[in-house]
Amino acid sequence: MKLFKSADLIRKSKYISRDLSWMRFNYRVLDQAKDQSRTLFDRLRFLSITSSNLDEFFMIRVGSLYNYLDYGKERVDYSGLRELPFRRKLLDFAHRFVNDQSITYLNELKPLFEKNGFNILRMDELTEVEMKKADGYFKNTIFPLLTPMVFDSYHGFPLMMNQMLIFGVVTHTQAEPEIGKGHERLTFVQIPQNLSRFFELTRKDKVIFVPIEEIVRANLPKLFRNVEIASANLFRITRNGDFTLEESDDIDMDFIKEIQVGLKTRKKGRVVRLEVEKDASPVLMDVLKERWRIDNGNVFVINSMIDMKGLLQIIRHPNFRGKAVKMPSPVAPLSLPEGAEDNLFDYLKHHDILLHHPYNSIEPVVRLLELAAEDPHVLGIKQTIYRLADDSRVTAALLKAAENGKHVSVLFEVKARFDEERNIREGAKLEKAGCFVIYGVGKYKTHTKMLQIIRKEGEKVTRYVHIGSGNYNEQTSRLYTDVSLLTTNDVYGHDVSEFFNVITGHSQPDDYEYLITAPKDMRQQLIHLIREEIRNAKKGLPSGIVMKMNSLEDKETIDELYRASKAGVPVRFVVRGICCLRPGRPGLSENIEVRSIVGDYLEHARLFYFHQAGMPKVYAGSADIMVRSFDRRIEALFLVMNPQLKREVISIIMLNLQDNQNAYLMREDGAYVRVRPRADEPIVNVHRDFYRRDEERIAAATPEGLLHLLLQQAIRNQQAAEAEADQVTASEAILATEMACEDSLSDDAEYAHSVAIGEGELGEAVMPETYLGKPLSE
Repeated sequence: MKLFKSADLIRKSKYISRDLSWMRFNYRVLDQAKDQSRTLFDRLRFLSITSSNLDEFFMIRVGSLYNYLDYGKERVDYSGLRELPFRRKLLDFAHRFVNDQSITYLNELKPLFEKNGFNILRMDELTEVEMKKADGYFKNTIFPLLTPMVFDSYHGFPLMMNQMLIFGVVTHTQAEPEIGKGHERLTFVQIPQNLSRFFELTRKDKVIFVPIEEIVRANLPKLFRNVEIASANLFRITRNGDFTLEESDDIDMDFIKEIQVGLKTRKKGRVVRLEVEKDASPVLMDVLKERWRIDNGNVFVINSMIDMKGLLQIIRHPNFRGKAVKMPSPVAPLSLPEGAEDNLFDYLKHHDILLHHPYNSIEPVVRLLELAAEDPHVLGIKQTIYRLADDSRVTAALLKAAENGKHVSVLFEVKARFDEERNIREGAKLEKAGCFVIYGVGKYKTHTKMLQIIRKEGEKVTRYVHIGSGNYNEQTSRLYTDVSLLTTNDVYGHDVSEFFNVITGHSQPDDYEYLITAPKDMRQQLIHLIREEIRNAKKGLPSGIVMKMNSLEDKETIDELYRASKAGVPVRFVVRGICCLRPGRPGLSENIEVRSIVGDYLEHARLFYFHQAGMPKVYAGSADIMVRSFDRRIEALFLVMNPQLKREVISIIMLNLQDNQNAYLMREDGAYVRVRPRADEPIVNVHRDFYRRDEERIAAATPEGLLHLLLQQAIRNQQAAEAEADQVTASEAILATEMACEDSLSDDAEYAHSVAIGEGELGEAVMPETYLGKPLSE
């Protein structure tokens, strides 16, 4: 096989690999940690988020890959690579990211600790008094919780917990005069996760953080009395966490059942990553690699700090409160006048309300639910729940409603990743109070966000509906950008009632007027809307498509978007994370542009704009353009009918397209370039500007105004393309060269034969990508 054939196959492909696209997304998050305009504490927060993101990525996405590898099943990535060569590419990319992560911590952030009032120190860097305090903490708190577990011919290999800090200690007894190779004994010491990551000390006006692993390391001799410690190395493992198999897009049902049977027999998933400090004992490494069937690709030597999520303890320390970025307080929704919130039932009888979180508070939704729980005229409440806040007011209101004799139906999604236990627990509380609780719907994950309140008003029954893109979670609503609608419009009420009957009962309505739903026909309806734009473009009518979402991955929809581009339809995307579409390729997608917004808030809203020859259709809701959203989730998009609210949504879309402070432009090769304002452009920051009630901006938010913006930006971006292409960092250029020049695999059979399902070149410059934290998978 020729050198570079792998990169060449990837370069020619129509698609970008989902997993490699995600790695670039995490680079955008890392870019926030490198941003010198941010405070140190803000940068540490983003660095910890990259660590949390990578943990989830290995548990779910790499775990999904190993479902194929371990069971000997074929898999072809969007990059065109089969499972084994793709594993090599992916893990190589992950190694490079981890190295960049460590360099950022050591070279850019750690030198700033002292002048910001704290430091992270080892035991040998403490004063004598400080060391005594640390030793006292070990003796009184840590020591009683430690349980050394030896592994030898008499003792089986102990169970290692997922993502726990563990010491692998190699010892031999002092009584033996000569210890030959192979006579060492290996013992594992797991550090309990319920202990704080750092022991805190005060030194004059500074806070000293001592990593718990350093305290344990210094005191290991107390666990191994009269035994010589040959080596003690810290490590951490990540296990396959893809138990729902939702991430395995092309897997057949029989194979799913086979894996599920296998998963039930395991206490823990297979190890997919081993993080270990440098210069680890060969004895330890040989045992771990053999035991867990991993190789050097799975082993990540960490030169800085293992598990940077622990940095959150520093950020949350009382001395540093207020040091991170401070966001403005929410403003009143444009569609909710002052004082109207005092009587939401009356106001909603005649008006719709559009909420844009976090710029608008979730309070009107929670308050409406609380009013409904106490209102004697309310007959019933129906709601879907995906993720809840701690001490949730939503749960409290539903409990109160049930206590007051109202009919309460709640669909809890127990497959909401990492929130499964919370949802089961909260569901049980509601069930005990007399609510009708449904725990998921068969093989589908209920991801839609809906609330319906049924209220008797004289001789009439009114349905109050809330539907949107965000969770009923008071905490994350302050961090995630979402859009939702409050309405008593009868058509929405009827559609939502029908949809609840589908997900709680056995109903199959022919159609909805204002909803597009999955898994029934969302993919086909969106494709139909794309084809209408194609027809309009071919007729010479104005056309345009703008979509904002978390992830863009479904190949069938992507292919239709390519056809739209070829027909001359201007297509724009704002995609926070994964994007498998390749924009800007001549003859394929030159009329498509993709940008990603990453900054202080997690972009979570899903918006869909179809120009329709000047009579646009605008949708919002819970779904991304992904296989899982269309085929394995219960999702809903709602049509924005109210003319004023439609204008508000168009305003949101336009400002997202104009942002030049948080935006990254995706290149044809899959890399990203940070958007910077031109000399003649005003500063546009969506995470600040949406707090201003800008009447001028709303007035300009017309279909014609949006179309003009698309054409104007296309001209500007084309002019700037050549200049932007050179703005890659030196480290990224090195990454590009190394990845393109790596040894090609010799066996052609290891590659998919169809270039049509390949991915963007791995030899490209990978522009730092960024994000703001929480299950990326949502």
